[in-house]
Formats: sequence, C-alpha cells, structure tokens
Amino acid sequence: MVKQKIIDESKSYTFADYFKLNCPTEKVTAYFGYQHQRDELVLEIAAKPVERLAYLNDCLNKNIRHISLTGEAARREFLIAPILSELVYCTGVKITVEYSLYVNEQLQGILDYYLESKNNILIIEAKNADLQRGFTQLAVQLIALDQCADSAEDKLYGAVSIGDLWQFGILYRQSKQIVQDILFYQIPADAEKLLHILMGILEKA
Repeated sequence: MVKQKIIDESKSYTFADYFKLNCPTEKVTAYFGYQHQRDELVLEIAAKPVERLAYLNDCLNKNIRHISLTGEAARREFLIAPILSELVYCTGVKITVEYSLYVNEQLQGILDYYLESKNNILIIEAKNADLQRGFTQLAVQLIALDQCADSAEDKLYGAVSIGDLWQFGILYRQSKQIVQDILFYQIPADAEKLLHILMGILEKA
C-alpha cells in the first residue's frame, strides 16, 4: 500500500485549502486525531411553526427559476441567505458572516456563517459545488472550533450547503469523532424541515 503524505507540516493552511486537497475526509481528520464516519444523524427538530413559510418558498422558487446560480456568491445570496434570514426571524439568533478563526498555522481561516445561541454553536459552510469536499472543509473547521470553543456542550454542529442541497455533521468532542449525515435536504422542497432542524439545534434545552 502506498502511504501518501496528506498534509505538509511545514506549510500554512487555510480552511479553504482543505477543500482543494481533494483527499478522503477520514484521512484529513485522522491527521488531527479525529475519527470520521458516515451515519444517519438524529437531529433536534423544533416544534415551533415557520410563520412565513409560504413567503420563503415563493422567494426560493422564484430565485431558482429566474436567477443564474452558477457561482458561490449567487447561491449564498439567493438560496442560503433567505433561509438564514427566516431563521433569524424565528429565533432571534445572531449570525456572524465571515467569522475569522485562528488556532494555529494549519487550522485557520474564515467560517462563512457562525451562529451561537445560549445552548449550541452551529457553523455553516457555503460552496458552489462538490458537497463531499465541502464537508471535508467543514470537518476541519469543526476541529478548529473544538480546540478553542469554551462551550460546555459535547456536540458541535455544522452544515455544508451548495444552496439547493444541505448536509449536516456533528463533532462529538469527548470521543473526537465527526459524524457526517447520510441524509440530504433539498431546497426548496425541504425548506420547512431544514428550518425546523436549524431551530432545533439552536434552541435545544
């Protein structure tokens, strides 16, 4: 078996560099001492109704039909931002866009969206394409967050989205395990379910 060096310890890496590596997620996480596996996650789901669901679905449907979504910026603005705006309306959570995080020279960069409630932390990584490589980047971001977050919660939550498709992940801090959900949520079809999950994570008692 050929042993390939995934990460050069003498180099500096940003989170985005791990997307460019195009290496299996488990090899990247193993370098930092974390296990990676794929499984069906049992995610918290809020019971609170989405009051403006009809408006949100109408907005998303129009954006998909009438706007060219070939770039990451367009997907962030017209598919992801409307969902996060509704999340703010429903929960009052504060969202930091382009949150800068530095742990060391191999764990540094920008988190697209950083959401912190009194109960949980959730980060969201937006990509234009390639959800799997996007998840690798998200996994490294969760590892960086684990090494500097002072939250007492054992779970750190993350999601990667290409706008019309979302996937979740959880980092279990005590066991140093990252679980990648095998389920996907499509937009606009699963917008309500997605919002209930996002609200459930942030409002979990």
